[in-house]
Amino acid sequence: MSSQTVLAPSLEASVDSWWRGAAIYQIYPRSFTDSNGDGIGDLAGITARLDYVASLGVEAIWISPFYTSPMADFGYDVADYCDVDPIFGTLADFDALVEKAHGLGLKVTIDMVFAHTSDKHPWFAQSRADKINDKADWYVWKDANADGTPPNNWQSVFGGPAWTWDARRQQYYMHQFLKEQPQLNAHNPAVQAAALDALRFWLDRGVDGFRLDALNHSMFDPAFTDNPAAPEDGRPRTRPFDFQQKVNSQNHPDVVGFVEKIAKLCAEYGATFTVAEVGGDEAVPLMKAYTAGEQRLSSAYSFDFLYAPYLTADLVVKALSQWGEEPSEESLPEGWPSWAFENHDAPRHISRWVSEEHRPAFARLTAALLASLRGNIFLYQGQELGLEQDEIPFHLLKDPEAIANWPLTLSRDGVRTPMPWDGEHFHAGFTEGEPWLPLSPTNIAKAVAGQEADPESQLHWTRAMLALREHHPALKLGALTEAKADGGLLTFTRSHEGQSIACAFNLSGEAIKHKAPDGGTVLAVNGATSTSLPPYAALFVETEKK
Repeated sequence: MSSQTVLAPSLEASVDSWWRGAAIYQIYPRSFTDSNGDGIGDLAGITARLDYVASLGVEAIWISPFYTSPMADFGYDVADYCDVDPIFGTLADFDALVEKAHGLGLKVTIDMVFAHTSDKHPWFAQSRADKINDKADWYVWKDANADGTPPNNWQSVFGGPAWTWDARRQQYYMHQFLKEQPQLNAHNPAVQAAALDALRFWLDRGVDGFRLDALNHSMFDPAFTDNPAAPEDGRPRTRPFDFQQKVNSQNHPDVVGFVEKIAKLCAEYGATFTVAEVGGDEAVPLMKAYTAGEQRLSSAYSFDFLYAPYLTADLVVKALSQWGEEPSEESLPEGWPSWAFENHDAPRHISRWVSEEHRPAFARLTAALLASLRGNIFLYQGQELGLEQDEIPFHLLKDPEAIANWPLTLSRDGVRTPMPWDGEHFHAGFTEGEPWLPLSPTNIAKAVAGQEADPESQLHWTRAMLALREHHPALKLGALTEAKADGGLLTFTRSHEGQSIACAFNLSGEAIKHKAPDGGTVLAVNGATSTSLPPYAALFVETEKK
């Protein structure tokens, strides 16, 4: 048995911030809805479906990149921070999307990528031209070693050295991802100023927040010290990147100063939501540093669940216990975490965490669990339908990482397949053309239209869980205490201003005896009772706080 009391102040003084405890719906624009028949989703398609998104009961949407891009990494290689790629539409289409979303009461957050640009960005074209132009040091350039090898041993996430030779400058340039994604030199104040100008452009168009992609990758050790080897920990190593501790190639402490500039700008536009994506083995201390106090970011996006091969009670307790400590005299209060079970990079959670025969019950359980976590919660498009991970054959792969590391790296394409809207329509209502990735019969059978007609569907259940969170301050804003794991049993309590909700979850395939608190209002999930939790069942008991 493991147990952890999580001291998580409910922050009553800041409840006017719209984002506290918010449920946010991630939209991957290529795969949401295609409005013009070219097989690729677009902004007009998103706008057409916003009534559906609002009906879920979420407070905001997060839209993955739609900026001008050659699409080497499907939009995360930005060639113009202040325009829309033609495959997604126009700035006018974006403005219409924001207007429609705001009319429905939805906030709009967008991705912003400041660790790198596309190699087709005009900044990079100028930077590589010579060593003396105005943007010569906007990217990371280094001379070769005496023997012509790269400047140090840093490796890229997608495989191979983090350095590519450029004949024009007779130097190597750094890239932590694809070679088509050269590293911005975010240590340079001029680069930071340009990044803030890009944020200001979208804030002026009405956006309500930003997800800051790969933020801890934005700065590095200026001395370019080699990374040390990583000790063997039993995890599979599919890329050279996995063999190093990334202590010098990323995670530089100066990122905090950049964070404060971003937060200050956003504060000028009101209670704007900023969430940092921070990955890696030592992510939590960085996440806390980026969100500490009122002068930094609102939240940090946790990876605790995104790549976990199993969902266990111990895993949940460990993840929750990392957040919520009372600040000491020497420390600033930390921001809230943001939780997700899946996203555009991470496989569908029900395909990772449970066998096929248990997936309907498990999807209901995990919707209940996500809705009860302290912090912000993210749902990835189709999660509300219980969509499963698609298997994409090699000849249809689009994901550059999966192609480069086939078959050992799990394809991101399997979670990026198009959203199924109506199983009776051509390509499930996603497009009138040929979809950029195929839809599977399994997920077409879970299309929105069919689930709307079934009051017992996962879609209706997800709405119910989001409504439960919205209507119970203890779940949305409250403290989380007494988190305990006992085998497959997970329990914790949420409380806020006189309301207390005892939460119990059976994350196993075996029935568990569990004595619920006496009295109070009970919500049972998957056949739970006050004395027993069947497999993948949950129980909420609301009482007056003692």
